[in-house]
Amino acid sequence: MPTESAAADERVRHEPENHRFALSSGAGLAVLEYREAGPGTLAYHHTYVPPPLRGRGIASRLAAFALRHALDNGLAVIPNCPFVAAFIRKNRQYAGVLGR
Repeated sequence: MPTESAAADERVRHEPENHRFALSSGAGLAVLEYREAGPGTLAYHHTYVPPPLRGRGIASRLAAFALRHALDNGLAVIPNCPFVAAFIRKNRQYAGVLGR
């Protein structure tokens, strides 16, 4: 079941079958992709926002949703994606998800 984001017409959702978190809009599909990196650990490796959606904080919304998912499910995260790594540095409340 999708989880509502801040905007009613754009919802961030977890798509475990596709190993990604996604946000659909009439202007395209933004994603944060991951892979399993061991028991209880996810490697967040790629964030993409289509050009028409950039500058609206969508990558940050994807990162926050994905990191909250990890916290809520007791998962560790390896932030291989530079955007996710920078997001965690700026938002220290997510530092507890960092994998070793």
